[in-house]
Amino acid sequence: MRERWEAAGLGVAFAVVLAEWGYRIVDSWGGGYWVPGCVAGAVAGVLALVRRRARLWTAVAGMAVAAVAILVARHFDLPAEPGPGLALGLSVLVGSALRTLPAPQAAGVGAGGLAVALGSQLSGSPHAAVLMLNLGAWLAALAGGLGPRLLAARRAAVAERVRQAERLELARELHDVVAHHVTCVVLQAQAARLVARKDPDRVAGSLADIEAAGSDALAATRRVVGLLREPGGPAAFGPAERLGELVAHFGGPPVTLRLPDGEPAWPSEVAGTVHRLVQESLTNIARHAPGASAVIVSVTQGEAELVVEVTDDAPPSHRIPARLGGGYGLVGMRERVEALGGTLSAGPRPAGGWAVRATLPLPERGAAGGMPASAGGRGRR
Repeated sequence: MRERWEAAGLGVAFAVVLAEWGYRIVDSWGGGYWVPGCVAGAVAGVLALVRRRARLWTAVAGMAVAAVAILVARHFDLPAEPGPGLALGLSVLVGSALRTLPAPQAAGVGAGGLAVALGSQLSGSPHAAVLMLNLGAWLAALAGGLGPRLLAARRAAVAERVRQAERLELARELHDVVAHHVTCVVLQAQAARLVARKDPDRVAGSLADIEAAGSDALAATRRVVGLLREPGGPAAFGPAERLGELVAHFGGPPVTLRLPDGEPAWPSEVAGTVHRLVQESLTNIARHAPGASAVIVSVTQGEAELVVEVTDDAPPSHRIPARLGGGYGLVGMRERVEALGGTLSAGPRPAGGWAVRATLPLPERGAAGGMPASAGGRGRR
């Protein structure tokens, strides 16, 4: 729908420019001198309207039309080209190419646009105003194309740094998980040696414990392997206590924390992800939802998955617009959740406010030892 409105507006702009230019040519030159320039401008306008289908070739075709118009104007002593309509079409075509095409192609189109602008002095009745018009259109194309391109590249680079930071953060958890389980294996192996000397019949049980510890280590490692993390991150923690501490220190609106009954038993990498999700969501509420009066943090545990949801009640009129476009914190959260095989969604709620919802799969051993979900309130601030 947005593209249709843009195309309609651009079409109206072309029609107005061509009509005005044709009127001025008739008024000053008379006869049919307006026809070649308006036809060239109309062709460039059509190419600009369909440019999304083939940005490179429509730009090349537009410059070819401009070159032909310059030669025709020179040969038949017509008003100088490119005229305003053709200059507007070339500006749109060149700007679109600079914004989206690969760098070598974009550079070629940009150079071609400059050559056409300078070539306007080779047409019939050259005038400084024509040169300034076409150079201004080319500079506008340069700004309209390279500006968004550089901004998109910067955003992509920042997003990649956020993803990398999240991988670096998760690697510390990988180190902690592996170190913990390997330590358990070593201790149980040492105990098995002692048992073998005193009671050989119990060696089978000790070996089974070692096997289980090794399986746990492999399962935990698979969930976070391949990701890197900077040193200095949080170690494993009790999820209820850490979430309660996080809510208690939140400086925004009152928060209701809902956790499963009992003491949840989650793997450290899952618990760390839950903490990170809640922390980032509360930070976003403090920054982008100044009109929120209440926040609900809900964690429910099923047989095979954990669902984390953070909602607020900020009305749309009280939400800073930047929030609607997403942020780099969301990129980091998504990277962490998807690394564990989960899903993440964020957006406005039908009833008002904003919601962040993540679903995290629980390992089989962790799910077996977990407690059932509950909607009861764990605490309130």
